[in-house]
Amino acid sequence: MVINYTRHRRAIEKLYDSLATISRYRKGKKPSGETAQVLQLLHKDIPCRISQKALGSNGQTEAQNEIQYETKLFLAPEVEICQGNAIVVTRAGVARTYTAGEPFLYPTHQEVSLQRVGKA
Repeated sequence: MVINYTRHRRAIEKLYDSLATISRYRKGKKPSGETAQVLQLLHKDIPCRISQKALGSNGQTEAQNEIQYETKLFLAPEVEICQGNAIVVTRAGVARTYTAGEPFLYPTHQEVSLQRVGKA
């Protein structure tokens, strides 16, 4: 039996309800001429879907409240993502910033573990 990956991929992509913007830190120059790590845009508005992997834990301290939970990102397999990439996912008009884990590729899609960046 031969699997029709094209048909499966179309079915998966019908579930995409969000957009991802993917950036990567690279050595570059600031406007002042200083060499530093700068964020370089790789992909903009890539259709995707996110799913919460586990319930968040409370990272409340006297000084701050850290956001700690993992999310899984689903998107097309040809989009290049590396561990550590900065990913902004916009879902229902709300944009959240994440750091990418190692992607896991399938013929129809890829899954990327995301860690939320930010404070409550």
